[in-house]
Amino acid sequence: ISVEICSSVPVEKSHRFAIARPRRWGNNSAPSSLINCSIRAELCVLRGREKQLGPASRRRLHQHANMGLQPTTDMTAGEEWQGSQMATEVDFEELSRSVDEKKLVRKLDLYIIPLVMGLYLFSFLDRVNIGNARLYGLESDLGLSSTQFQVAVSILFVTYLAFEVPSNLVLKLLTPRRWIAFIAISWGLIATLTGLVDSYASLIACRLLLGAVEAGLFPGLNVYLTFFYTKHELALRVGYLFVSAAIAGALGGLLAYGIGHLDGARGLSGWRWILIVEGLPSVVLGAVTYFALPNDARSAYFLTEAEKALMEVRRRREYGSTKSSQELGRRDMARAFTDWKVWAFCVAQFGVDTMLYGFSTFLPTIIDDLGKWTTAEVQLLTVPCYFLGAAAYMATAFLSDRLQMRGVFCVVFGAISVVGYAVLLSDSATAVHYFACFLVAGGLYVVVGLPLAWLPNNSPRYGKRTTATGLQLTVGNTAGILSAFIYPKGDRPRYTRGHAVTLSMVAMGTCIYGFMWLWYWRANGKRAAGAMSEKHRGMEEEELMELGDDSPRYRYTI
Repeated sequence: ISVEICSSVPVEKSHRFAIARPRRWGNNSAPSSLINCSIRAELCVLRGREKQLGPASRRRLHQHANMGLQPTTDMTAGEEWQGSQMATEVDFEELSRSVDEKKLVRKLDLYIIPLVMGLYLFSFLDRVNIGNARLYGLESDLGLSSTQFQVAVSILFVTYLAFEVPSNLVLKLLTPRRWIAFIAISWGLIATLTGLVDSYASLIACRLLLGAVEAGLFPGLNVYLTFFYTKHELALRVGYLFVSAAIAGALGGLLAYGIGHLDGARGLSGWRWILIVEGLPSVVLGAVTYFALPNDARSAYFLTEAEKALMEVRRRREYGSTKSSQELGRRDMARAFTDWKVWAFCVAQFGVDTMLYGFSTFLPTIIDDLGKWTTAEVQLLTVPCYFLGAAAYMATAFLSDRLQMRGVFCVVFGAISVVGYAVLLSDSATAVHYFACFLVAGGLYVVVGLPLAWLPNNSPRYGKRTTATGLQLTVGNTAGILSAFIYPKGDRPRYTRGHAVTLSMVAMGTCIYGFMWLWYWRANGKRAAGAMSEKHRGMEEEELMELGDDSPRYRYTI
């Protein structure tokens, strides 16, 4: 009987760890890869392929697993045993009586998710609150033309794009805790000081600096979450980040409504107070991040030793997760640049991000021109749209993780947003146009957010994953430059140009995601049927695992 598992468990004095080495039992050899692992003196039996065994073999498996095997003498404290890497074939029923995996995931959610949500919430808020500040006199106070305001919005993305990939590559080098804390404190200070600018030039300078320091946050958090969560759990956790963006949009409107009443206080205009008050919390959050954010599972202060061991098993049981796959290798980075699938996701991300930044920045302006509203009423009317977007994404992300399907949801919700923009382009009543804003918001966060979990899901090697994610976000965020110029004041009140461009971009992205969905589905079918090139046929199993998603054993998330 051969039981192949995927695990690497540190051997410590508090653990009992024994390996059944090949030896003679009568006329038969003992199982060579049967593992009997006990964490904190409680028996933990890892059983793989058990359902494929006959009744007699299964009885022998249980017999061997409960025999109290002798520990090996050539393993010392701190050493690691590297188990077999047959991750996709592992089907363990009981990992440990001392650690419940569902409770472990809930614990991760409790300690990690609120912090990363807060970081992205204030990051997104400080990036797009210039749209709310516009309604409180920013243009008139600084003497900006409509074109200059659009440049101020878009210029942020010049440095944002330039620093995304480099920032992602130094994440592990400087450690997530230090790097992300530095990013948060820096952007908080810059966002706050933006409220004190007195000219167009100083506004441009602040926006450029803001883009440079914020660039590393989202791609960094996206990769950081893969340190703790499996591919079956990732979409929902990335979804929390996009819920933060939706909350930031809703909160931005509510805060602008409240802070706007400070207009004239201490001689400062309302738009200045909006930027100052919304920037300060990021500085505080950055300081909290330095002390509270663990670098990885091994350094997580809130996990017990048994839970850390289980985290390692969780990582190892995914196909392609070898020791070398967790390193930032140049060859893996190069594979990201030469993989056509990565570039397909990049182009699609550009299309849907046009909607993300256009809608998030100009929704107050769009609603303002739908009817005769006060500034306060406009801010409040934006809130329900964002809440719908957040609810739609959370429900979809949950289903996506449960079903392990991404493409179908991207296509469906992309189509919903396309319908929303089509209604905005139609000659309809004000109420119908406002309803169209809900349609756009309902599809927006799903079609923008799910692909940011989909591509990492299908990149098991860290070097390729972090580079591919950086490229995806870099190309996608160039849409921020385009979206700043497609809603000029001269197109009010219908903004036909902006809606038409956005509709076409979202339709393009949706079609690409539909194609990728079908391509992954067909590729999985061929691999399941045993399709393998001549080059792959001559490789050992360990060599195939090192190929990551190029291995014929690997199964894509569709």
